[in-house]
Amino acid sequence: MKVDERGFEDSIEASLLAGGYLRSEPSHFDPLLGLDTAELFAFIGATQITEWEKLLGRYGNDPDAAQRGFAKRLATELDARGTVEVLRQGVVDLGVTIRLAFFQPAHGLTPELQEQYAANRVSVTRQLAYEPGSTKTLDMVLLVNGIPTATAELKNPLTNQDVEHAIGQYRRDRDPANVTLARRALVHFAVDPDRVAMTTKLAGQATQFLPFNLGHDGGAGNPPNPDGHRTAYLWERVWTRDAWMDLLARFIHVERPTQGSPAARRAAERVVFPRFHQWDAVLALEAHAREHGAGHSYLVEHSAGSGKSNTIAWTAHRLSSLHDATDRKVFDKVVVITDRVVLDRQLQDTIYQFEHTRGVVVKIDRDSAQLADALAGEQARIIVTTLQKFPFVLDKIAGLPARRYAVIVDEAHSSQTGEA
Repeated sequence: MKVDERGFEDSIEASLLAGGYLRSEPSHFDPLLGLDTAELFAFIGATQITEWEKLLGRYGNDPDAAQRGFAKRLATELDARGTVEVLRQGVVDLGVTIRLAFFQPAHGLTPELQEQYAANRVSVTRQLAYEPGSTKTLDMVLLVNGIPTATAELKNPLTNQDVEHAIGQYRRDRDPANVTLARRALVHFAVDPDRVAMTTKLAGQATQFLPFNLGHDGGAGNPPNPDGHRTAYLWERVWTRDAWMDLLARFIHVERPTQGSPAARRAAERVVFPRFHQWDAVLALEAHAREHGAGHSYLVEHSAGSGKSNTIAWTAHRLSSLHDATDRKVFDKVVVITDRVVLDRQLQDTIYQFEHTRGVVVKIDRDSAQLADALAGEQARIIVTTLQKFPFVLDKIAGLPARRYAVIVDEAHSSQTGEA
């Protein structure tokens, strides 16, 4: 095995390619637009030929003009709306809607949706020249249909560099205003064979990285891995094709301020990427409920300030659309019981980024009659109510036809740990 940084890159890339990734050519990347246009148009051609032919006609049936025009339009929309929203909602150009990604459906009842998901071009590129007129390169970039979604700087202690050197490189040498780093990629990873750190916003020397490790013996870091690097979980679990697409579809969200000018609000946006243990806990709850169905109890402990509200939101959203192996819905409703006004708003804002259907999330802020309507109705899938109304929840559920409920209790009133 090679012991230099290139050898470390080789092993990660080989794992990703074996798991279904494609290899993007660095030469196909346009640093001005922040896009791999070859991957972009290969995806559109394979999935939306009817829409593309319509758009082509509106560009005078000139393929070069159509590709230049759409790539420019996409870049403008990414700058204005951000990568998350564009991947989930697509782009309208000259009246034609073009999707930029297809995400895995919650069930297997519609084969066409599965085929669209399989057609996504999830790719990895190495030593990507991301700045016009510069020789600077990023060690590794993960792209979805030509759009950069994550960057990584890789270091190997055997060459006297580790994760701290990667963090320093991001802080010193990576321009936080660069289009690829600031307007495209959602998360940046600093990686060595033993540890991982990540950030969702570069700010020069002020950039804050968080650990993205498993923990070991009750402390920091990662346990020994008899089969390879301690950090192999990153590319063998988190970066796998399905896991990465799922993170983009149903985990990552953007917190947007409501005050100020559009430019000021855009500058103050904060991308929320789950910490490893949040991601792992939510998936574990979902997997157990999928296999065993309703009727089980779970405890999730969070230290203060460790993102409990987001864990609740992700869990609620996933359970609300969960289907078992036979494509039967596991829960009819998800009821979140909390005493925090902040969580009420955060839950709705977070879940709205995943679900744009009005009425999917209902906040019970009036009386028990409103609660009864939400529980009995068909539209509301996630109901947010207060601890004071908990007895009414039990009463109302008892009086309804048999249904399967997931009840999430947020309890963080007098202690430093909470339950969900």
